[in-house]
Parts: sequence; structure tokens; C-alpha cells
Amino acid sequence: MNDVSTTTAGQRGPADTHKRGAIVSAAKAHFSHYGYDKTTVSDLAKAIGFSKAYIYKFFESKQAIGEAICTECLTHILYGIHESLKDATTATDKLRILFKKIVEESLLLFFDDRKLYDIAAASARERWKSSQIYASRVTEILHGIILEGRDSGEFERKTPLDEVGRSILQVMQPFMNPMMLEHNLDALPEAPREVANLVLRSLAP
Repeated sequence: MNDVSTTTAGQRGPADTHKRGAIVSAAKAHFSHYGYDKTTVSDLAKAIGFSKAYIYKFFESKQAIGEAICTECLTHILYGIHESLKDATTATDKLRILFKKIVEESLLLFFDDRKLYDIAAASARERWKSSQIYASRVTEILHGIILEGRDSGEFERKTPLDEVGRSILQVMQPFMNPMMLEHNLDALPEAPREVANLVLRSLAP
């Protein structure tokens, strides 16, 4: 579960990570200023000094560039979660940390760079591969915590693991889904903490 990287969809052409990375970095700066939805590949090519054909050597579409940027953002969130979980000693603590860290990292992105946050929202809305892999990684972390809690006697064992995982992820959506989080800012930080308490009570043996 230490691998927090995600695979970027829509990449193609030369395996030149330096040039590909230069395009992503330039696109990230451009999107941060003008926004993802309002930018075309032609706009991007003109702004960053590459030809449109050159960009298409590395990415099949604007969405593919957005995927690369979104992957960086979501991987950063996953890394923060893993780092925070290292010092936790119980499954109960880990579940609380998972809730807390997802909200904290998502809020940092929301307030630090709203236009990049909008790319994450587009990823969730249009079900990009980056968003789906992120959800899969969070599910893996959650399942690991649940199993640890069952082994230690902290959590009940009767409910099927997949059912428990799906249910918890459903109640986490208002605080981890970028399309929903911005509509729940007034409920922070109390709401995710209260939801985590409710989930933990439901998991009690």
C-alpha cells in the first residue's frame, strides 16, 4: 500500500519525461491563471511556446494534460495520508486520521489554487482515470484499516468488508469529492469529525 502513484491516461509518443514534464509544468501554470475549462490546446501551445503539434506528440488531448496535473495533486493527497498514518497505533486512530487528512489536503488545494481544484472537480465529474484510481487507492487504505481493526478486536467482523468499505466511502463523499466539498465548507471541521465518530460507533463489536 506504499505505492501512491497513479497512472496518467492519454499520454503517448516519446518517453521523454523531461519534455513531458515541461509541458505539464507550463500547463499547470497556465491553467492556474486562466482556468482549465476556458483554455484550449491552441491557447496553451501559444502561451507556453510550443507548437500544438508538439504537444500532441506527448498528449492526445487537453484532458490528458489535465489528467497529468490531477494525478500530481491526488498523489500529493495520498502521500500526505500515508505519512500521517505512520505514527498511528490503532485502527480507530487511523480511521480518524484518514477522514481528517483527506479533508485537510483537499482544503489546501481548494484554497491555495482554486483553478487547479477545478481540474480535480472535472476529473470527478467526468470520471477521469485519475479520479477513479484515487478512489481505488483510498478504498485500499480504508480496507486495510478495517481489517486491522478486526484483527485487533476494535471493529466488528460480521459485515462483509466490501459493504463496510462502500458505506464508509459514501458518507465520506461530501468531504472528499471536490464537486461536493465546496458546498460543505460551512460544516467544517465539525462535520467530518462527527461523521468519523458515527462510523466508529457503527464499527464497534
